[in-house]
Amino acid sequence: MNNSEEKYLEARKKVKKMKEFYSHLTVFIVVNLFLFGINWYTINLQYPWFLWVLFGWGIGLVFDYLKAFDKNPIFNKDWEQRKINEYMNKEQDQQRWE
Repeated sequence: MNNSEEKYLEARKKVKKMKEFYSHLTVFIVVNLFLFGINWYTINLQYPWFLWVLFGWGIGLVFDYLKAFDKNPIFNKDWEQRKINEYMNKEQDQQRWE
């Protein structure tokens, strides 16, 4: 496989992840609006139980966003490259001493 094909496949995977995130976001909004309506209609928001669903699902949605847009604050691309370089340098140092 040549370089342009690899780049195309990589871009296609990223777009697919983004599309899945936007689908999840749409479902999240529609379902939570529906639950809000049920909560408001039944008990007039005396106890806003729909917020439990909103916050729980929202946490999952945040992780989905981070995955879809490659925004991992802990293990980002710079971290990955630094670790690769660190291990490569470590192996070279070990070979020199052997």
